[in-house]
Amino acid sequence: MSTSPPSPASGAASGRTHSFRSVAVVLALSWLAVFFDGMDVNIYGAVMPHMLDDPGLGLTPGSAGTIGSWTTFGMLIGALVAGNVTDWLGRRATLITSIVLFSVGSAVCALAGGVALFGAGRFLAGLGLGGLMPICLAVVLEFAPPRRAALSTGLLMTSYHAGGMAATGLGLAIAPEYGWRPVFWAGVLPGLIAVPLLLRWFPESPGVLLAKGRRAEAEAIADRYGMERPRPAEAPPGGAKGRWAAVLALFRPGSRWATPLLWVASFCGLLLVYGVSTWLPQMMRASGWGLTSSVSFLMVVNAGGIVGMLIAGRTADRFGAVRVSAIWFLLTACGALLMGAHLPLWITYVVVFVTGIWLFSAQTMVYAATHTVYGPAERAAGLGWVTGVGRTGAVVGPWLGGILLANGAEGWGFTMFALAGVAGAVVIALVPLAGRLGRTATATDAATDADKAATGVAPTS
Repeated sequence: MSTSPPSPASGAASGRTHSFRSVAVVLALSWLAVFFDGMDVNIYGAVMPHMLDDPGLGLTPGSAGTIGSWTTFGMLIGALVAGNVTDWLGRRATLITSIVLFSVGSAVCALAGGVALFGAGRFLAGLGLGGLMPICLAVVLEFAPPRRAALSTGLLMTSYHAGGMAATGLGLAIAPEYGWRPVFWAGVLPGLIAVPLLLRWFPESPGVLLAKGRRAEAEAIADRYGMERPRPAEAPPGGAKGRWAAVLALFRPGSRWATPLLWVASFCGLLLVYGVSTWLPQMMRASGWGLTSSVSFLMVVNAGGIVGMLIAGRTADRFGAVRVSAIWFLLTACGALLMGAHLPLWITYVVVFVTGIWLFSAQTMVYAATHTVYGPAERAAGLGWVTGVGRTGAVVGPWLGGILLANGAEGWGFTMFALAGVAGAVVIALVPLAGRLGRTATATDAATDADKAATGVAPTS
């Protein structure tokens, strides 16, 4: 291991500049991984009406909501576990393991003869899905060109919705004639397609390598992609002690109030994302729309999500991720209420598409906002916890939707989505104020300690 001091040299010294072109392969592979994530998450909602109509499976609206919560509970565990093993296994290995898990989980679902085994398969898939998203987000934020973090995050998340559209297309094309099981077999494709590509071309994080003492490898990867070489202060802390220190760092004076606000905003956003992904077709069907139209709404809302990510990323780079997220949450609330009104079909399609523009990117901009709250060394831990704690919203959304439908109160589902949008807007809008209060408190404490030191009194810390 090299013991020389860190060099300020960047990839420019090797003839490369840090741009989208220099990191294209990393962004493309991350995009592919999240594409399969979106496909797997949305497969359940896309074939839900067909599963409920299958007497051999024995699925009811109540058990369907419970299974949706098992999936997202697995995602919660997966997100937290992935954050704790990344510095041991590395981001590359953890990402590949996550893809293998949800591919195997989809195979279990395709083979399931009853609700219990199907639920176990969705829980296993959830473990893998939960680990994938925070890793890909952390990698993209690390490799993104300077001042392009929000745009890069938005571009990454278009893949989630492209995957959701693919899942809906599979549901429309295959399930009516061949049943829901072949659609889940398509969920095995990530293990066959993405894993070999990641093994061949996906790099390890320079920051993780530096934290493990592998400075030469870290600098070589940074140079290869035109990035600045990582500095020790930017490397995520390793080991159990380091992970605990990283968590405590999220509650330093400058971020101690912003951290819980980001958690609540993520809860609201993921309640919306997974509630809609799981229940939109069935809620629209219960509102009187036909089976084909009800499933098509899921494709339309994801198409809106793709457009929204492109708009939100560019807008946030100009006006700030927090401001964009707050406005997007409010617009989502308005769209959710309109979806509950029985408007003419073509108007409903427009409403669902436009709502998709705001709904998914509101949550993504919460992730992008962590870039402004946490320093480089805390960013991975901060993002992991925002994602992980927010997964409780992903658990509540499908479960609550199932309860409402089981009791014939599906109309309240749209109200639930609207309330989540309003709450998300309020808490994310408070993040800058919380940051300013934290910095003011820090400056006041420092001034007080200086005064005490000048008068011979012991400082407070």
